[in-house]
This record gives sequence, structure tokens and C-alpha cells, in this order.
Amino acid sequence: MQIPALTDAEELTCDVLVIGGGTAGTLAALTAAEHGANVLLLEKAHVRHSGALAMGMDGVNNAVIPGRAEPDDYVAEITRANDGIVDQSTVRQTATRGFAMVRRLESYGVKFEKDEHGEYAVRQVHRSGSYVLPMPEGKDVKKVLYRQLRRREMRERIRIENRVMPVRVLTVEGRAVGAVGLHTRTGAFVTVRAGAVILATGACGRLGLPASGYLYGTYENPTNAGDGYAMAYHAGAELTGIECFQINPLIKDYNGPACAYVANPFGGYQVNRHGERFVDSDYWSGQMMAEFAAEVASDRGPVYLKLSHLPEESISALESILHSTERPTRGTFHSGRGHDYRTHDVEMHISEIGLCGGHSASGVRVDDHARTTVPLLYAAGDLACVPHNYMIGAFVFGDLAGADASQYTSYEGELPLDQLQEAHELIYRPLRHPDGPPQSQVEYKLRRFVNDYVAPPKSGARLSLALEAFERMRADIAAMGARTPHELMRCAEVSFIRDCAEMAARASLARTESRWGLYHDRLDHPRRDDASWFHHLDLRKSPTGAMEFTARPVAPYLVPVDEFRPVGGPSRHLGEVHPEQVAIAGAREAAPVAMRQEPAVTGTTGHPSTDADAPTTPRLLELLSLAEDEPPLPALAPYLTDPDPTVRRTAVTVLTETVPTGTGPALAAALTDTDAGVRATAAASLSELVETLAPEPALRDGLTAALSTTDPVARAAALDTLRVLRLGDTGLFANSLSDSDITVRIAAVRALVSVDAAAELARVATADPSREVRVTIAKALATVAGRQPGDTASTGPGAAVAHSTLARLIDDPDALVRAAAYEALGTTGCPAPLAARAQAALSDPAWQVRVGAAGALSLADPGLAVPALAKALADPNADVRKAAVTALTRHRATEDARAALATATTDPDADVRAYAARALWEPLRRPKGRKSRT
Repeated sequence: MQIPALTDAEELTCDVLVIGGGTAGTLAALTAAEHGANVLLLEKAHVRHSGALAMGMDGVNNAVIPGRAEPDDYVAEITRANDGIVDQSTVRQTATRGFAMVRRLESYGVKFEKDEHGEYAVRQVHRSGSYVLPMPEGKDVKKVLYRQLRRREMRERIRIENRVMPVRVLTVEGRAVGAVGLHTRTGAFVTVRAGAVILATGACGRLGLPASGYLYGTYENPTNAGDGYAMAYHAGAELTGIECFQINPLIKDYNGPACAYVANPFGGYQVNRHGERFVDSDYWSGQMMAEFAAEVASDRGPVYLKLSHLPEESISALESILHSTERPTRGTFHSGRGHDYRTHDVEMHISEIGLCGGHSASGVRVDDHARTTVPLLYAAGDLACVPHNYMIGAFVFGDLAGADASQYTSYEGELPLDQLQEAHELIYRPLRHPDGPPQSQVEYKLRRFVNDYVAPPKSGARLSLALEAFERMRADIAAMGARTPHELMRCAEVSFIRDCAEMAARASLARTESRWGLYHDRLDHPRRDDASWFHHLDLRKSPTGAMEFTARPVAPYLVPVDEFRPVGGPSRHLGEVHPEQVAIAGAREAAPVAMRQEPAVTGTTGHPSTDADAPTTPRLLELLSLAEDEPPLPALAPYLTDPDPTVRRTAVTVLTETVPTGTGPALAAALTDTDAGVRATAAASLSELVETLAPEPALRDGLTAALSTTDPVARAAALDTLRVLRLGDTGLFANSLSDSDITVRIAAVRALVSVDAAAELARVATADPSREVRVTIAKALATVAGRQPGDTASTGPGAAVAHSTLARLIDDPDALVRAAAYEALGTTGCPAPLAARAQAALSDPAWQVRVGAAGALSLADPGLAVPALAKALADPNADVRKAAVTALTRHRATEDARAALATATTDPDADVRAYAARALWEPLRRPKGRKSRT
């Protein structure tokens, strides 16, 4: 391609410019438009499938749901996890606004897990606080958001420019006025003038090099190359916490997380090769990663995610999440090794390093409205330094940025010529020498240096060698060659990675202490130094172009945390940080290893494989063209009844994406289609859209008709939709208790729970031939027990029915059914006769039954329960001992229970020790009912 002239730029104008079409960027654009601004959304890929959210999300890690968690507790938790170095005002925005964001996303069609009564099924993953809200069908989150962007009223306000990659934010007199970049398909030079600029470009995921050697085989989304970090830095914004790296556990030899957040609520946990739980840290933090790394490196390694002990229904549920929503290739990876969760635990390892605010604490400094230190420049999502902000925090700060930026109108002055010239040179320089070193080789070399010299454990000598290497890399980067716009994009990304690598090395060199566990472990400064370093470490580009640093004291907390007492005060200017003198002992560089191309991933759409191979007919092309115009239902009707099932399946997909009036009844009708693929697509669509559908009579009639189909997938989907929308009744749901399919019967049980039909559940509790159904009924009885009018958790008609039924289920021949029945008694209450049975069950051969029995005794009379539970603390199974500690916690008002808990603080299992210590300490904490600050 030819280098375009500087004067041939394509100029775009807007009130609010959003850079990055992922999680935070999408919400920023929607909110700014809702506030009346004209928005331009730039995305270097395509907004429909860009960003870290592109393949969906298996859950929310930080949902502060009223009644399940308190904002102040969440803020305190994040403060502890980050060793006190936080701006609580920003964290508190996520804590207080997160629930409203969950509801907003739900109104868009994002589906969060709920129980049968429509309450959020929040899980506890860490030892304190219940913040994890699963999204078992969250693979389509990005599609749902894209549907919002394409709403007619949004399209009038939001202009989306895909395949445009900014490389610099433009500033005039210290304020942001736009951006400059290139079109990644045409190579055109693009300039933008804007009233305000929002950076939402994600983490720097391509910093360290994965153990596999693949450039794009990273833990984080590999398209996130640190673009926003570099753009913010060169615009003059302050970045902070860059020395606090992101390092995560992942599956050995696979670029995907081990997903403890998903597995732990199902009963999975991390063990060493001896099967011992070893993690003492209470939060997935640098300290936990330090413990993890030490165990991997010891003679107790390797480390595993233990799943093989789980029942079939739990493993099947995990597979449906981990092999679809989380990573579509994960099942193929395990299958290729002959591994199955039923027989093999998952070997874990440690990821490469990266920079990320959402999962660690490194990013652009922002205040509680997402403003950076450069006027009219905002940052949100993983790019912004709001520690452990995760997906909900990205949405919250995208919303905050969009709302605040919407008050500004387009900049009308001249764009700065010197900045345009600098950006033009950065973009098109590789075209001047197309035969120069290719981007892949230069990037490999650069990131190899990051692994060699910057990855922890760190030392002043290695960090100094890193800075020397990164300085040399300037010449290598300048010499890179390219021939196409795509190659130009990749070359620009290498310059971003180099900027981030230098920031990481200099910031790590500047902080002369160890903090955050593995995230900043200095071998030459091995201790935490609160006297000198209870500070944020901010970096910025000085007027001379050098990186300079400031130590900024942590501001006084909004939520007191006993371990830390920040006092604020003036900042300490550190200036430039220079490398140490390091003795040179011969050449240090090696030739880059030849790269292998990672095989293309296919079959990840979630559609039947026949769809991928089906020919594209004119009829399909007509339908896909029609989809771009947001067609009403009558326009889609001919395609929904087309003779070709491929066309009908595609029509259901279009219907799901556009959601015209009448979508619900149309999807219900598709459940009775003659083609299994159409029925399966309709079932998935109903599940995706259920929260947004109107509970109209026509929908109820269609779903009721679908209960008579021969397809169990359609019948189960109909039951679930009737339950969620409150369109069914006891008689309708009870008819399905005799269905021939287990999945349908389980759906019927859940539906009966939603209408509190305890008697119907009791009738079939012991009669159903399926263990899975009987387990589900036992758990359901615990939910129904206190739902009858006037009931408490353990009294009233609902509890009486539950107790009589559970008394029969604890005699079930299947151990897992007995375990579920005893576990349910831990919710309904455990009257004396059943408590005596639970006491005896602590000797059951099946450890699952012993766990359930301990749970039942948590609500039994202390005189019987405490001695039995104290004895259970010697059980050979760690899960039973953990359950005994949890049960004793309910009885800790008694002296005997506290004495028993004290003995458990020396247990060899890390979880048992931690829960016992927390039980003894927790009464000293502030009451849950205390009002939060506003």
C-alpha cells in the first residue's frame, strides 16, 4: 500500500469519542447517548465480537446484592486484598452501583442465575463475602450489548466505526480534543475531533510471553496490547500501580483460566499432589498467587483443580459452562489428552505477567467519575486503576465516564499539527522498509526480555537489564517492516507493548519494597515497608519526554480497615528512576525462536456443525440482509416457516438479535418445529431473552403447547420460561413430574418450587427413579420450607411437609440423596428426632453424607450437636472437618463450640484452619446491620 499524505486524513467529529468497543466502552457509549451526546465509538476489530467479553462470561465476581452482601464489607475486602493501597472512593462506586448495573444489564437481556423464586443465586467463593453471581448462559453477553447499540434510538446518537485503531489521544493546552489513528483494512489516516475522550481499550494482556511461546496464547485477551496505557501516557495522564502485575492461575499448557470461581461453588477446590488444600489467603490476590507459586515450586507440586470427587450432575453443569461460555476449545484440549473431569483433576500453572486494573491494580489513575488527570480524558474498564474491578466494575465506570463526558460538545479549534505528524510517522514508518524484521519476531524478542528480566521475583539488577534491553528495542521497533494495513496495526501494537514494558520495569525499580505477594516481589527488598511506601506510585511523561514518578499517600479511608490506617498528606516527588549499574558478563541476547502458527479455532459458534457446512442460499442472504434493518415480526414470518430448516434456524437467530414485538410467542411456536436444530435454537433463545419477554397469554399458550412435543429440550425450555415469567401453576407443572426425561422432571421440580408446591414435591420425593431428581427435590424442599404464609425457617406447614419428606429421603439407598437431605435440614431446621439421625450419620461410610449431617447439626440443639461436631473435627476427610467447623460457627455462643473451633485452627487443611479462625474472630467485627456511608 502507499503511504497516505498527512493532508488526506479522514476527519470525524463527535461530542464524545469512545475508544474501544468492549465491556466498558459499550456502556460508556450507551450512557453518553442516553444523556443526549453525539457519540463516536471506535473499535480496531468489530464491536459485535470485540473485547475481553467477546466469548461471553461465566459469572460476575463482585456483585454486591442487597441482603447478600454489604458495600462496606466489599470495600474492606478489596482494601485487604490490595494491601491497603486503594482509593476507596473508586472501589465504593462499584460496591454501591453494581446492583443497579446488574438490573440494567438484565433489562437488556443479560441472564444471571436465579433460584426458583427469582432471587439472585449469589455464591460464596472466598471465605468471607458472597459476591459471585453465576452466568451459566453468559456466552451471548456481547451480542446482547451489541443489540442495544443497534436500537433505532441509539443508532441516531451512536456512530460505530469498526476497524479503526487510534494510536494517540490529541491534546490542546492540556485537555483532550480527539484522537488519531488508522483504518486497519484500508490503511487510511483517520483523525477525530471530540468534546471528550473515553479510553476503554482493556488490559495490557500481551506483555509477558506465555510458556507455550505463542504470541497470542495469553491469559488475557491478546488483542489488548496496552493501547490505552500507551495513549494515556503520551497524552500526559498519570498511571498508577504499574508495578503491581496481573498474574493468574491457569490450566497447564492451555491459555485459559482454571476457573476456580466457577468450580468452587460446585465443590471444586485447589490441592497439591498429595490432595491437600494449601491456600491460606482469603482473596484471589497477589498473596494467594505467592502461596500458589510456592506450592508449584515445592516437592508438593504440581497443583490441581480437584473436580473428580464431584457427582455427575455437578461435573455435567461445569462442563456446560467451562466448555462453552468460558472457552469453547477447552473440552477439545482435555479430550486430546484423554482427560475427563470424572477421572482426572486439572493440572494448574501460572500465567505470564500483564497489566490490568480489573484483576489486579495497575492502570490509568481515575477519580470516582472515571476522570483521568488530563481534563476531558476518561478511562474505564481494565485500563483504569480501580483494583479488582472485574466486569461489573467495568460496566459501572463505563457508565460513569459516559455520563460525565456527555456534557461536552465537539472541539472546534485546529488539531495539533505536531501530534498529527508524530502519529503519522508511528503508523506508516514500517511501509518505508517493507523487508525489515517482521512484527512477530520483534514482538517475541521484546516479550522474552519481559519474562527474563521483569517477571517476579524481581531484583534491581534484572530490572536494570530490562531497561537497557527495552532501550535497544527502540531501534528494532523502528526497523520493523510491513506491507498491509493489518501489519501496520500489529507494528503499532508492538510500540504499545514496549511502552508498557518500560513502565512496568521502571515502576518496579522505583518501589523499593515487596508488596502484593507475587505481584511485586523484590528479592533485594523482601519486606513490606509501610513507613516509606504506604503510597500509590504514580508515573507520568515529563515535559522532557522521560518517565517521572511521584509517591502519593493513600487517602483516608471511607470504610475503616483495622490493618491499615492511611493519613493522607503531601505527595513525594521522586523524579526519574535510573537503572542500577550491572556488571556485564558476556552476550545476553539469543536469536528469537522460530514461531509456529497456532491452529485456527473452528466450531466455536455454538450452532450445530451442519450450519457451518451448509451452503449460503439466496434465501439466507435475503434474511441476513433484512436483519440489518431491525425488521418487524411480519417481515420475518415467511422465513420462520420456510421449508428449509437452515433458513428457519437463522430466522430464529435474527429474531433473537432484533427482538421485535411478538418475539416471545414466535419463539414458543418454534419449540414445536419439525427440525431438532430449530427447536434447540428456539430453546436457547428463550433462555437468553426470558428476562425481557412480556408475560402475555399468547406466550403462555405457546409454551403450554410445547410441553406436548416429543423433544425434551423443548419441553424443559418451556417449563423454565413458564417458571421465570410466572405464567404457570401447580397443576401445569405437576403434570411434568411424570415426564420420561430426567432434565424435564428436574425443570418441573424447579417450577414447582417457584409456586411453593411443597405437597406435590413430597408426593414424588422418594418415588422418582432418578437419583438426580431426588437430589433436586431434597434441595428444593429446603427452599420451600419457609415460604408458606406465617412460616419461619423451621416452623409452619411448609416446614412440617419438608421435615416429614426429608425424614424419608435420609433413608434413601443413594448416598448423594441422603447427603442432600441432611444438607436441606441445615436450612429447614433439624428437630430432635432428625438431629439424632444426623448425629449417627456422622459415621456414614460416604463422606458426602457426613458433610450433609454436619450441616444439619448446625441448626440442631447445641447440647446434642456440639459434642458430635467436635468429634467430627477428627474426621479423615477435610471436607467433613470443614463442614463441622461451619456448623460449629452457628453454635459459637457456647463455650464448648468455641473450644472446639480453637482446636481446628491448627488443622492441616488450609480451609479448615481459615474458617475456624474466622469463626473465632468474626464476632468482633461490626454488625451486618450497620448502615453504609453515602
